[in-house]
Amino acid sequence: MADFSRKLPIGIQDFESIRKEGYLYVDKTAYIYSLFHQGKPYFLSRPRRFGKSLLLSTMKYYFEGRKDLFEGLKIEELEKDNTNAWREYPVFYIDFNKDNFRADNALEEVLDAHLKLWEKTYGIEKGEGTLANRFQNLIMKAVEITGKNAVVLVDEYDKPLLEGADAEMVEHNKAVFKGFFSTLKSYDRYLKFVFITGVTKFSKVSIFSDLNHLRDISLSSDYSGICGITETELKDNFMPEIEVMADKRHISREECFDGLKQMYDGYHFHHDSEGVYNPFSLLNALKEKEFGMYWFATGTPTFLIDKLKESDFDAKQFSTDDYYEEESSLTDYSIENEDPVPLFYQTGYLTIKDYDEEFRSYALGYPNEEVKYGFMKSLAPYYLCAEDVARPLDVRSFVKDIRSGKTDPLRDRFTALFARLPYPNDEKQVEQNFQNVVYIVFMLLGQFVSTEIHSAKGRADCIVETDDYVYIFEFKRDRSAEEALKQIEESGYEKPYSADKRTLIKIGANFDSESRNLDGWEVVIGNE
Repeated sequence: MADFSRKLPIGIQDFESIRKEGYLYVDKTAYIYSLFHQGKPYFLSRPRRFGKSLLLSTMKYYFEGRKDLFEGLKIEELEKDNTNAWREYPVFYIDFNKDNFRADNALEEVLDAHLKLWEKTYGIEKGEGTLANRFQNLIMKAVEITGKNAVVLVDEYDKPLLEGADAEMVEHNKAVFKGFFSTLKSYDRYLKFVFITGVTKFSKVSIFSDLNHLRDISLSSDYSGICGITETELKDNFMPEIEVMADKRHISREECFDGLKQMYDGYHFHHDSEGVYNPFSLLNALKEKEFGMYWFATGTPTFLIDKLKESDFDAKQFSTDDYYEEESSLTDYSIENEDPVPLFYQTGYLTIKDYDEEFRSYALGYPNEEVKYGFMKSLAPYYLCAEDVARPLDVRSFVKDIRSGKTDPLRDRFTALFARLPYPNDEKQVEQNFQNVVYIVFMLLGQFVSTEIHSAKGRADCIVETDDYVYIFEFKRDRSAEEALKQIEESGYEKPYSADKRTLIKIGANFDSESRNLDGWEVVIGNE
């Protein structure tokens, strides 16, 4: 049956298309009014597919004086008594999002293409000089012709840095940026408004070290909802879609809303702000009427995986409630920084959960279930053998064995999984790979069965509950399975389940570092 529901702007990043072609639009124009009337140069960091391009497109049409596109929106009401509103400014919109920057001189070619188009617009027959000189001449020419200062909008400025083929190319692109964007400070008197977006803010890139007058609003409470969809916006704009989805899935409207919240809400771009939904995933879920992992279907960025490989990342560290990063780590990222956590935050894999005002530090964690489970699933192959990267972790079979109470097949699956661990010379890395894989397996099981994962001493490594069984797992390294089982029994991990009618299964296992695999697996069923 054909879908005749309202049009959702999935992948539509042009504001004019949304307004003219009847797509739903979540009104963010009050933010643009505030930005324009309170300052000039801004920077905003947000994860990929979070609405940055649509935001800049909306700004573009606003500064082009396209009042017809803003009819009925908040900014029309806010500007109604402003006699200077809806003036047409010369707009220089640089979009780095559409291009590939892994080839030599790709950045220069993209900038050159933009400059040639603008030079034609303003009657400059042949641009001469460096890219920076041509940009400067263009701004002055535009101001001279129009009598109004220029607007510069830069979308995904950091793509040439994140996608550079190697370190040498990244350094080259940084040098190109230094010359080109120095114009934004030296020619400030010719500029009306400047807005730059990206995933990351690289602290040592000249666009920030030289342009120290930019106001970074990435962690501003006033603009925490400028991209994405808040809960209020969801209820105000999408209740018909929620009702249709609930009906399709045979659940109540409240259950549907709760499911969307668990899967896609939870982003915080200020410690005291309303949660924000991932707009790409939310719109896809409402369109498909399925709780899918849409953001992860677009792929984990290569640069993030490369950074992960360089670090000693502990996948368990975010299962606690006390992982904090200082504010400076989240707002300024250095390529030389070995810690991948700030990059995980800026790319949307972690978000703010709490704030320690005394130390100006943020507690970080996974924003929602889509990110938590998608992140774990994407991490798993990179702790296993390199040749197995394309081979997914078979969580479904683990779940089937857990639900059936079959412990021998479960043992065999762990054995086969550990056989895929790489053989690093560093013993610390061996232990970390083992612990990470165990943790990831149980985290992924949490999508289908109730799991409780612990890392503190005196508590079982993991407890898994199904309708018929309660499993208590304890893993040791270079000890014995008997010792692991003894710890379960002597520490009384099963006491909370003494009156439970489900079958209790206690499993002690030992991982041998030399063989890189299990060399012991002991099982006790019930209180036998």
